[in-house]
Amino acid sequence: MIKIKEAIVVEGKYDKIKLDSIVDTIIVDVAGFGIFKDREQLALLRLLAQKRGLIVLTDSDGAGAVIRNHLQSAVPPEQLKHAYCPLIAGKERRKDQPSKEGLLGVEGIPAPELVAALRRAGATFLDEDAPEPGGFRLTRTRLYEDGLSGGPDSAGRRQRILQKLGLPRYLSVNRLVEVLELTLDEDGYQALLKEIS
Repeated sequence: MIKIKEAIVVEGKYDKIKLDSIVDTIIVDVAGFGIFKDREQLALLRLLAQKRGLIVLTDSDGAGAVIRNHLQSAVPPEQLKHAYCPLIAGKERRKDQPSKEGLLGVEGIPAPELVAALRRAGATFLDEDAPEPGGFRLTRTRLYEDGLSGGPDSAGRRQRILQKLGLPRYLSVNRLVEVLELTLDEDGYQALLKEIS
């Protein structure tokens, strides 16, 4: 398995499944055009881009271009890299018909071709011994124990965290757990708790 520093954005769950078998990094499935409606997810992508960098890997079709352009306008260019699928004619096994353009999407591209696309995009490949940036295990129970859920002023404390991280104020507790896990380590989490106390 290849370790990459940057988080990777893909269009759908099958693309994510394919990449999960090849690359060890955070892979975010934007559910196609769902990215246009999901402000929480866009805020998460901006935070990941700031902390780790972001690689956009969409299908080589019109829908992939629309999603790519949307992300390009939402994330600073210095935090964004673009990986492009090679133009390979065919259809994915799970589909009855090929796509409108007749090209394979991310899920159908052979693994070596996807790795080559990530290299061309300038992905940061990590040593097997290098620690993975960010990320630690956080649970809702830990949030409760740390006074961020189910206690007096826990909502206020969460709001201060959201404000500090530049995230939407309506972010759910589950999404907050996900964001903190993906962008902080234990020391960063402890420092954040001290700042909001």
